[in-house]
Amino acid sequence: MSDAAQPTAAEVRAAAEAVKAALDRHLEAVENRTGDDDPAVYDAFNALAAAAEAYDERLYDRYDEVTPFEIPGADDSLPPYAGPEEPNALSVLIRRDYAVVEPQRLLAQAQRIADLDPDEVGAAGAPVVGTSVHAALGVLFGEYEPDEIASRHKEFGLEEGDSTLWVAAADELPEPGEWLSVPFDQADPERVVCRFDVSSVFDEDELREEPLDLDDEE
Repeated sequence: MSDAAQPTAAEVRAAAEAVKAALDRHLEAVENRTGDDDPAVYDAFNALAAAAEAYDERLYDRYDEVTPFEIPGADDSLPPYAGPEEPNALSVLIRRDYAVVEPQRLLAQAQRIADLDPDEVGAAGAPVVGTSVHAALGVLFGEYEPDEIASRHKEFGLEEGDSTLWVAAADELPEPGEWLSVPFDQADPERVVCRFDVSSVFDEDELREEPLDLDDEE
């Protein structure tokens, strides 16, 4: 950027002072919190994140330096929990992504299942022979539980992508069959008790847990 567009040294200093003030406000809010979902703590966290980001930008623009810390923004986290304090039921929502990296291995595993138990596989066994990855996936997930596939994915020619697990509180158990046609449409982030994310954007093999509210991420 041009020199004319760069922040002044005084502006960088002011941004640093704003971070210090935001830190004090955040600590004061945490010390005086009224509950797990205290909005004052939530607001102080967001103010601290904004101040830190502004300081980091000005520091880089003026001196080509960066800060050694990163405060996650609100958009990267769950909103404050707004569900029942004592849930009578819960929903566990799981998503796991896979890439089919070795189709022939997948086909061979599915064919092996079909050959071992043709009566159980039924008509799905026939199209597995050849190049039907679609049919092979149906046989594979019909035979094994998702957790077993996750632990043995390489055997089946799959490569793990991102995965997430949400535990959401509910007032009562839905009626049988009530949500089967749209199982994920009613996921409410404000009722998520906890979540666990796995992704290559985190450290290798690191499991990230999102707590109930943002101030726990300090």
